[in-house]
Amino acid sequence: MAIRTTAVRSTTARVTGLLPQRSDWTAARRNPRRDLMAGVTVAVVALPLALAFGASSGLGARAGLVTAVVAGAVAAVFGGSNLQVSGPTGAMTVVLVPVVATFGPTGVLMVGAMAGVVLLVLALARFGRYVRYLPTPVIEGFTAGIAVVIALQQVPAALGIADAHGEKVWALAADAVVRFTADPAPAPLLMALGVAAAMLLGGRWRPQLPFSLIAVAAATILATTLHLDVARIGALPAGLPAPSLDFLDPHAIARLAPSALAVAALAALESLLCATVADAMSVDQHHDPDRELFGQGLANLVTPIFGGIPATAAIARTAVNVRAGAGSKLAALSHAAVLAAIILVAAQLVSGIPLAALAGVLLATTVRMVEASALLALARSTRGDALVLALTFAVTVAVDLVTAVAVGLGVAVVLALRAVARTARLEQVPLDTTDHSDEEHQLLSEHIVAYRLDGPLFFAAAHHFLLELSEVADVRVVILRMSRVTTVDATGAHVLGDAISRLRRRGITVLLSGIAPHHDQVLTALGVADRLARFPDTPAAIAHARALLGASTSGAPSDQPTGDRL
Repeated sequence: MAIRTTAVRSTTARVTGLLPQRSDWTAARRNPRRDLMAGVTVAVVALPLALAFGASSGLGARAGLVTAVVAGAVAAVFGGSNLQVSGPTGAMTVVLVPVVATFGPTGVLMVGAMAGVVLLVLALARFGRYVRYLPTPVIEGFTAGIAVVIALQQVPAALGIADAHGEKVWALAADAVVRFTADPAPAPLLMALGVAAAMLLGGRWRPQLPFSLIAVAAATILATTLHLDVARIGALPAGLPAPSLDFLDPHAIARLAPSALAVAALAALESLLCATVADAMSVDQHHDPDRELFGQGLANLVTPIFGGIPATAAIARTAVNVRAGAGSKLAALSHAAVLAAIILVAAQLVSGIPLAALAGVLLATTVRMVEASALLALARSTRGDALVLALTFAVTVAVDLVTAVAVGLGVAVVLALRAVARTARLEQVPLDTTDHSDEEHQLLSEHIVAYRLDGPLFFAAAHHFLLELSEVADVRVVILRMSRVTTVDATGAHVLGDAISRLRRRGITVLLSGIAPHHDQVLTALGVADRLARFPDTPAAIAHARALLGASTSGAPSDQPTGDRL
């Protein structure tokens, strides 16, 4: 009985911890006007994206708007981040298009609800903390693959082909190109390219302006004025699609289970990665990964009731939210309210938007998704990272997202274990007479601390290292002793740079000593080494740290190397 009571109390405490807290809204009282303005800004950016993703999913533009409103509001209230903005995303449409083709619109609604249940289970199981262990090459590889898949999905709409056929997106795009070549109609293609160019060029010229909305509005006015023969969104339906599946049919559930698991995995992955990015862009913001899964699960469970598609946090909209000055959940809620008003007031205007213009929006979005410099840096870092990156990308385009993540993670684990096995040695060595343990105690009183890193710095241990190093307190200089590091991969290098950036934002100088040349090569390839002051040994780093502190105390100019300026 006592064991059962303890278990009940533990479960109750876990569920209670996932529910909204009063402290969530403390930040909303600090500057509500700024949060409301940030929400309006995000809504302006999110409107064309929601329409485009809804149309691309196969359920129509209204489904995209409904998803942005319902999922955006529910995930904001119940999620674990103050800055996230949720809604339909391009990655999700990649999974949904085959579901619509096979099971119809109701299949998508059922997949969303099933994925919501899976996400709730993951939240209760405290699964959120494990997503952070995904290696950087896997994340970059499937992100680039998703961008290619989304771009291929837009080819028929951009070419004005409504009846293209093909089981895979590349086959669909190829069929559209063949049909367009046989009977070319330049208006949709020019419109799609024009909208994409306006977004990309205008975004560089005036990043603060919503060029996606401006370009779509201009394309709509042009098509109406010149009476161009282009397909439009059409009237937004008011009701849910007619049921074609029995939601309680075990056979239907079994057939849709793989798609539901794919949606749940993608929602968990994208939401938690997005929350991590939002934390890094802000100051003193920390998300709760399990609460974030809980909020996304509720959002996906509720959204199908209103005819919406599965949703997840959107990196593009979240980044706009942070840059607009958002500091609380009020910004995401106001974004959802503005989009709801548009559905009620401006539905007629929305119905006249050309599908080719929305295709242009998504084409520009795919270009922004891919960071060529990051991909090249990963490809140059190590052969293992390059292999994982290429495999994940290829499987994403050729097969599906979940298989790609599984393949990429599996190969990364094998390569990491192989690297660790190669560095394992059993050798008789003399005692390390340069281990300055007594001096380190003296250094603490001078606000200097030296950390010695032993063993491999790779994806499985990198985030633990980041958390520990970021919590360093009451010091002014941190020396990282790298002579005993055995392995450094891309994820470890990125996390090292992130930890140093966080320390620097707190006014703490970071010095590096004893790094091996082949480890330094990885840091250099990924752009981390140019932010670090490096020394051949620990005594040299300690002497430089004391010189820095002495210079700052006396008011003399610092001789800090440029490599340590972040």
